[in-house]
Amino acid sequence: MATIALVDDDKNILTSVSMLLEQEGYQVKTFSDGAAALDGLTAAPPDLAILDIKMPRMDGLELLRRLRQSGDLPVIFLTSKDEEIDELMGLNAGADDYIRKPFSQRLLLERVKAVLRRNEGHKQPSSAPANGEPKKEAMVRGKLALDPQRHECTWDGKPVRLTVTEFLILQCLAQRPGFVKSRDNLMDAAYDDQVYVDDRTIDSHIKRLRKKFKAIDDDFDAIETLYGVGYRYKE
Repeated sequence: MATIALVDDDKNILTSVSMLLEQEGYQVKTFSDGAAALDGLTAAPPDLAILDIKMPRMDGLELLRRLRQSGDLPVIFLTSKDEEIDELMGLNAGADDYIRKPFSQRLLLERVKAVLRRNEGHKQPSSAPANGEPKKEAMVRGKLALDPQRHECTWDGKPVRLTVTEFLILQCLAQRPGFVKSRDNLMDAAYDDQVYVDDRTIDSHIKRLRKKFKAIDDDFDAIETLYGVGYRYKE
């Protein structure tokens, strides 16, 4: 089973959540602060990390920023109840999902399973299905090149590091340039049916996608917003 890292300075959450995950068959590593977690997660990356945002020594946002320098570890943030700024900061930092405290155990398990499923599915090596036809290879749309099998994205030949969620959203948009994708379409492409995310989550991922591409090409404008409708990829 997958290995999950849990980072929180609340001992009650560390105990209860680790017990819950272990009962589901996951291997769990716990850390009480971000500084200790950074060393452990860098030395032995887990399959998923669940990070509290507000912690002493090093908060979850700084921890994620440092982890993103060396890899694309899937991350779920735990955010304070009613503090929407936490959610936006977490998504803009590149988290795959967030859960508000206090949270139900069922909700947490659904989110964990969903992130692990799409991350694992995204990493599956290319293979031929039963009818003998190969799976789709790399997609090229103008300056954009996407290789789902290797989780590689380039713009004008320059690499762009994307999280799994960002990659799936961009892939959905780029599959049919000029066609509008609603937020619901993008949710379906990037999240499991059992997982509900609101419009703001998709908007935050789009904002971060644009930021990453603009860091390489200041004239990047391939992702268009159609207010009240959704988004489309302009080749």
